[in-house]
Amino acid sequence: MAESVTGPPTQTETTEVVPASKPALVGWVLYDWAAQPVFLLVLTFFFAPYFTSQFAPDPITGGALWGYAIAASGLVVALTSPMLGAIADRTGRRKLWLTGFSAALIVGSATLWLATPGAQHLLPVILLAVVLTFVGAEFTGVFTNAMLPTLVPTRMVGRLSGIGWSTGYAGALVALAVFLLLLFPVTPGGQTTLLGITSIMGFTQGTFEAERFTGPFSALWYIVFIIPLFLFTPDTPARHAGRIGRAVRDGLAELWGTVRDVRGNTEMFRFLLARMIYVDGLNAIFAFGGIYATASFGWSGLPLALFACVLSFTGFFGAVVGGFADDRFGPRRIILVCLVGLLATAAFALSVDGNSVGFGLFPAIPANADAPFQSGSEIAFIVAAAGIGLFVGPLQAASRSYMAHLTPPAKAQEYFGLFAFAGKATSFAAPFLIATVTTLTGSQRIGMSMIALFLVTGFLLMLTVRPVHQFR
Repeated sequence: MAESVTGPPTQTETTEVVPASKPALVGWVLYDWAAQPVFLLVLTFFFAPYFTSQFAPDPITGGALWGYAIAASGLVVALTSPMLGAIADRTGRRKLWLTGFSAALIVGSATLWLATPGAQHLLPVILLAVVLTFVGAEFTGVFTNAMLPTLVPTRMVGRLSGIGWSTGYAGALVALAVFLLLLFPVTPGGQTTLLGITSIMGFTQGTFEAERFTGPFSALWYIVFIIPLFLFTPDTPARHAGRIGRAVRDGLAELWGTVRDVRGNTEMFRFLLARMIYVDGLNAIFAFGGIYATASFGWSGLPLALFACVLSFTGFFGAVVGGFADDRFGPRRIILVCLVGLLATAAFALSVDGNSVGFGLFPAIPANADAPFQSGSEIAFIVAAAGIGLFVGPLQAASRSYMAHLTPPAKAQEYFGLFAFAGKATSFAAPFLIATVTTLTGSQRIGMSMIALFLVTGFLLMLTVRPVHQFR
């Protein structure tokens, strides 16, 4: 089939896609570059710890409120992504939907600046902003992911997906570097950044201005780098489906048909079930990794920032290598290897605490007291984190690639809506189990070990699906 530079490819289920233009592919890849700082700076390493420990009435209440906000966001995505995907497939114009959810991400992120210490009367506003940010970030990913099968032939899907994820990690690293070198003060009570200059915004450590500014900073970053996608990446044309009410009815009818199709498609059903479970474990690693590090080593500020750098750098490297390996060996094999690698590295990370390595077999060795990481335990934990990042990138990219191989191009939005649903439908399960076991045992380490159940179960389910070359 043929494709013009100005329009999207048209494709039947048996016709190969001609690669889109280079600017179109660059625009699509830059979405991950634009969006990743929201997850890294706001939802994981800077604003989230500030919210729970400083803005909320107390850390316990803050942790609970943050958890409820993220859970509510995940529930919104899980319940509505398949429906919105079906409607979008019916009406076309994915960029229109992308614009709306980009606006939610931008407005939500920018609003976080209002979370000044002591302004607890704004707590409902900030929680709503967190929900808007998370929902916007997730849904922009849904609509962007659905473009993947229409941009390149199936033999190049793994490569493009891997490049996208690696570009996202690179974007997170660059954004973090800009933030640390130019904005974030590291001297106690001072304004000096890692670059040795005064924070260009005049932020002072201890006032938490920099932590709050991660929201507007991420919003501005997203605005700048999402522009190429809107300018160059082809969209599906608008379909004249009549009134919006009819489009909704028809879209929901198509969704029900897709659900029936998935139930009858053994490969699709088993893959989505496997992903639903192993992604729960993966999300728990990120949700609780920083908490475990803080509890074990007392990390905050610079050590947590360096922790984020390590994860992002190895995630970038892993996604690049994994993307090419995906095209060579197939996404199923990459997923299986990465799940085994994650299980091993996560187990090693849990073997480390403030006093020992290997579940008490080896005592911690003191390191340079002036270094960001001051003990052998901390260095061992960073090594484990590097391993986790190495496997996370290709796992995410290969999962998207496997889904793209299974997806009929005419229903890409609808199927990727189900893909998003599978990533959020049981997102409460791992945190709930970890919290319950931690409470019953009084051990955060034992609670965190529940992550292994999700990774192992996902691995066993992935063994039951076929490699993509068997159903091309």
